[in-house]
Amino acid sequence: MTLNEDIGQMEFEQALKELENIVKTLEEGKASLNESVRLYERGVTLKKHCDNILESVQLRINQISSDKDGEVRQSEMEM
Repeated sequence: MTLNEDIGQMEFEQALKELENIVKTLEEGKASLNESVRLYERGVTLKKHCDNILESVQLRINQISSDKDGEVRQSEMEM
């Protein structure tokens, strides 16, 4: 886990796994106070990143519908 890794480029699964590792480390109390604060800050950023990805996916899912023949189609996203 590299604290300086660019979170914005992470896939959801990678960010979630790192967040889980941070939570585990903090729960175990194995990090120093300063390290715990750095990990907590990174965890908050990772959570925001995951939330943004999930929101984007939800918007995409909401745009998917099926026509009267049961064919799946995706409508244009309205912004």
